[in-house]
Amino acid sequence: MMRCTMKRSQGVLRKAESAPERKKGAAGTMRMLYTGYQAWNDMLAPSRWGARLALGMKDSLGSFADLPGPRRLFALMDVFEGAKLTHKRPSYDIGTVTSCNAEVAVREEVVLEMPFGDLLHFAKDDVMTAQPKVLVVAPMSGHFSTLLRSTVTTLLRDHDVYITDWKNARDVPLSAGPFGFDDYVDYVIGFFQELGPGAHLLSVCQPCVPALAAVALMAEDKDPSTPRSMTLMAGPIDTRTQPTVVNELAQDKPIDWFERNLISVVPFRFAGRGREVYPGFLQLSAFVSMNLGRHGAQHRELYQLLADGKDVEAQHIKDFYEEYFAVLDMTKEFYLETVERVFQRTLLAKGELMHRDRLVNPGAIRKTALLTVEGERDDVCGIGQTSAAHALCTGLRPHMKRHHLQPGVGHYGVFSGSKWEKLVYPQVRNMILAMN
Repeated sequence: MMRCTMKRSQGVLRKAESAPERKKGAAGTMRMLYTGYQAWNDMLAPSRWGARLALGMKDSLGSFADLPGPRRLFALMDVFEGAKLTHKRPSYDIGTVTSCNAEVAVREEVVLEMPFGDLLHFAKDDVMTAQPKVLVVAPMSGHFSTLLRSTVTTLLRDHDVYITDWKNARDVPLSAGPFGFDDYVDYVIGFFQELGPGAHLLSVCQPCVPALAAVALMAEDKDPSTPRSMTLMAGPIDTRTQPTVVNELAQDKPIDWFERNLISVVPFRFAGRGREVYPGFLQLSAFVSMNLGRHGAQHRELYQLLADGKDVEAQHIKDFYEEYFAVLDMTKEFYLETVERVFQRTLLAKGELMHRDRLVNPGAIRKTALLTVEGERDDVCGIGQTSAAHALCTGLRPHMKRHHLQPGVGHYGVFSGSKWEKLVYPQVRNMILAMN
């Protein structure tokens, strides 16, 4: 009888505390998720080291390595060794470009170093004619800024190019402080002030909102370093317009759900130990799950190409996944504030976005020309979401605004690939040339 009474009492207590306890339990589990992920990686490390060692011995086996059996075995080891996440920025690997009808060398130099990101310059020493300065504002969305390598390479033909080179939050010590949405805006403003008057802005995807906010604040302050033009490409200015699956996922849950279920803590072994982050491996998992069949098919094709000795064709797939699997952690503050302000509450589109208790007013922009670019098949940022910037920039005269809808491209095709180079880039170049 005593045992039954105690069980009933414990059951009532569990029911009374179930909701908050479940939340607390979920949050506690998520805080430890990063440690579990790292332990799993550490467990697989010896196997991957063994695969690399075996692949390194392949050439010493001579013709034996070209037999069907060994070739399949080496192909399997190659796919296994490459199917891993990395957390270091890949190289931009832009050695030379064709500029001013000549092949010129390109070198990277950090112009301004900040805790969470650097202003990186792609310097061309042999170009005699001054070219327009362009700051590429890269996304901070789970991948490094090297994702825009193709964008930068194309721009370098006719421009002096800089980029926001964001750092992995797990490598930034707690002593550097927090980094939120307002800090992102401050970094963009600070980078333009470092470049000085006459520069141009090109923003891709997620940072279009903070980039537009930065220009609005600079314009209102009559900052002499306000960019002469801003190109916003496939960015979520107003996600209420033709919402995509990505937009619907962001709207589906309250912001505290994102904090409980997606925020983890950097393990002790890294410089950012103790920092709360949205891990890059979670973001990548979400991306992969949206196209699981395609990624699986790509890895099967990679195995077959390697097994058939078609190393050149296989290298294209390997290069893509080397970049795709390089992930960057975002700070808790930046991730949650971006989800809430940009994707859930669409504050900029409603005229309600605040930056450090100051209302952001795009209508203050009067001298910075606007070009918006969208892709017809973009399943990340729907048609009309980026062009919504035109309605917000009420201070710009009609001839200062342009919009380009590129047929036949998805999200990445807006800023990468043949149609970007041949059809989109000329629009960008002409806008910059007109305002330079």
